[in-house]
Amino acid sequence: MLANARDTVTGLMARHSVPGLSVAVTDASRLLLAEGFGCRDLSDGQPVTPDTRFLWFSMSKIATATVAMRLAGTGQLDLDAPVHSLVPGYRSRSGPHPVIRQLLNHTAGAANPLPLRWVLPGDASDEDARAFADRILARHGRPTRRAGGAARYSNVGYLVLAKAIERVSGESLETHVRHAVLEPVGMTTTGYSVAGTDLATGYVRLPPPLVPLLRAVLPTGVVGERHGNQTALRPFRVAGSGYGGLIGSAVDAARLLRLHLADGAIDGRRVLAADRVRSMREIVTLGKPFDLGLGWFRRSDDRDAAQSFVEHWGTGLGYWNAMRLYPGLGLGIVVMANTTRPYDHAALMSAVLASVGG
Repeated sequence: MLANARDTVTGLMARHSVPGLSVAVTDASRLLLAEGFGCRDLSDGQPVTPDTRFLWFSMSKIATATVAMRLAGTGQLDLDAPVHSLVPGYRSRSGPHPVIRQLLNHTAGAANPLPLRWVLPGDASDEDARAFADRILARHGRPTRRAGGAARYSNVGYLVLAKAIERVSGESLETHVRHAVLEPVGMTTTGYSVAGTDLATGYVRLPPPLVPLLRAVLPTGVVGERHGNQTALRPFRVAGSGYGGLIGSAVDAARLLRLHLADGAIDGRRVLAADRVRSMREIVTLGKPFDLGLGWFRRSDDRDAAQSFVEHWGTGLGYWNAMRLYPGLGLGIVVMANTTRPYDHAALMSAVLASVGG
């Protein structure tokens, strides 16, 4: 990475008090660069490396969407089938019934309650996470708006999609994602468990009087010690694998980008059909704040961006990530950071893009 790109990265980290950050850049055939900055844990100063693992949060939706499109390509999942044919509770009380495709592009009318408390301690099992997701669906798992309207981003919609995937695949979502995407794509450090080494500690920048409130909201033991103005979070997992449960490195995320840049093939192996991959990044559904494809999105404010791209963010308690595809340039960039507050990821990606000649 060129010095001016490094200066942009370190400058943004200083300005936004980001403890640690990892960047990876890929083209359709190979990893071009990967670099870590800052600390994955402020208590011992351990540095972030390209293989440091972060909670993906909503970047996980691209993996979920990818397996849905793979199942569609094999004829196991009909994208135009009513959702209630696979998830009986998800049906409209009036108007057209939502179809599977509308879950992918956030036009299925799903609610989007704030997922602040949708977390579990790090030692929670996949079964614990699924039981928690079932409770969320019992409360919110039905359309609240007419299907087929403007795109409105929804985590609940992807929890419903996960149920549909489980129904047609005959496997839990976690198992099916591992078999259908993680293993064939070579994403060896990514999964739904916090177990293992090199996990970045998540941090929340809060004034001291608000820390007891955070402790009251989150499961017992998740809120850790203070380091200056940062409050550490002990390992936890997201309750709801379909919308936000993956945990892994920027290098692995770059392999997922590589799969999409290469239209569904990687290392000589076809994972899903090229037309299915291309359809995912066709932004045809307008909305606020995002215009949607079948998984990928672009901010409505970026409709006139000089460089055409699609992206997905992964933001939540302790982590702020984004991955972006530039199909016309044949490049993908992922950035992952252990901070709750946003930073100017667009400026960072532009500087990194310039450093690799994009």
